[in-house]
Amino acid sequence: MDMSAEELDSVATFYNLIFRKPVGRHVILLCDSISCWVMGYENIRLQLTKRLNIKYGETSADGRFTILPNPCLGTCDCAPALMIDSDLYRNIKVEQLDDILRKYE
Repeated sequence: MDMSAEELDSVATFYNLIFRKPVGRHVILLCDSISCWVMGYENIRLQLTKRLNIKYGETSADGRFTILPNPCLGTCDCAPALMIDSDLYRNIKVEQLDDILRKYE
């Protein structure tokens, strides 16, 4: 590619879907924009990390999920939002998380 390691690293860190270490079978992108934050992002984050027993950037022990923050999923009018693989979930409530995660066995 005729690029230095530093140039490649700058590209890899710019795009949030270029993973620089292994991730789970399903990647959860949790929107942490101001809209999602105001509408309950923190409760969603706490429940997800507790339920999966991982922090941001980590993968669950069974290898199913990796949780990553995302600055915007483009659905601010339906906050809070998260994306698993290519599936977008909007207006998320903590009570819905178990049902959502069950879809990704």
